[in-house]
Amino acid sequence: MFGTMKNKEIKYTSIGGSALIEGVMMRGNGRMAIAVRRSDGQIQLKVEPVQSKNNWYNKIPIIRGVVNFVQSMLLSYRCLMYAADVSLEGIPEPEEPGKLDRFFEKLMGKTGMAIMGTVAMLLGLLLSLFLFIYLPAVFTGWCLAAAPAALKAVVEGAIKILIFFGYLMLVSLMPDMRRVFQYHGGEHKSIFCYEAKQELTVENAMKCRRFHPRCGTSFIFLTLLVSVIVAMFLPWGNRLVRTLIKLCFVPLIMGVAYEFIRYAGKHDNIFTRIISAPGLWFQRITTKEPDQKQIAVALAALRGVLEEYPLEKEIIVDENGRYLQDKEVKEEAAE
Repeated sequence: MFGTMKNKEIKYTSIGGSALIEGVMMRGNGRMAIAVRRSDGQIQLKVEPVQSKNNWYNKIPIIRGVVNFVQSMLLSYRCLMYAADVSLEGIPEPEEPGKLDRFFEKLMGKTGMAIMGTVAMLLGLLLSLFLFIYLPAVFTGWCLAAAPAALKAVVEGAIKILIFFGYLMLVSLMPDMRRVFQYHGGEHKSIFCYEAKQELTVENAMKCRRFHPRCGTSFIFLTLLVSVIVAMFLPWGNRLVRTLIKLCFVPLIMGVAYEFIRYAGKHDNIFTRIISAPGLWFQRITTKEPDQKQIAVALAALRGVLEEYPLEKEIIVDENGRYLQDKEVKEEAAE
């Protein structure tokens, strides 16, 4: 797509990941590793097989972006739940649930609580659609009713970006989320360390940058940017119809944004620097400078993808991500 542009190739890896609660997930070709800092201070690592990136859909532009996005969301949610469980192991739970918990459990039962969780997730999705699709369109159509379609699309996009920025700023004020953002920075630093062909040590990774062009933050920003361009060609007559049309275009928009991110991760030239700049700036919010212990967790996850650790087995690793013992052995020794 951009083959005519003069550029220089940079060191590249397809390994990517995400920050978790007190942990990091890394995914490579056929392997996924989850490293979590336990409550006792040790690092627990689990490596699982995942679908290879050599599947047919990964060879088709646009389509691969949509499929990989859906897979990443499902995988990240599962990893997030796993990390939360591991990080809380060993921390004593309250002897009795709170009054509110008892009320809902008595009212709805365990099945009802599970349904309630699903409903809450769906409501969150609807809220996102309202904030990022419907509300900007309504506000723009009301304020700029007689303006050209292109101008309205730009203003609509600017409102989306402002909402996104405000959301990130509010979330970054939460102490727990700040730690997640620190692990996010550690994830980026460890990948940069690997791409620079440096030895995977905490000291080397600490020297690396925490802003990466293939970050999910950059992907979201590019998705918003591509949506502005698409919106310029959509009718403004009926707001509901416009919203439905935009929803239909979401897969295409995500697919195009994915191709830009993929290209930016493989090349370093003027074009990639321009399209990466806004996302890299937003990473100043979504990544924070990690400490050495957080870097160690990120490196453990990276080693889990690169090295031949046993699959489907929980192990304990040292601060450099090297195997110490099986989790079962540790638990038996503790008993």
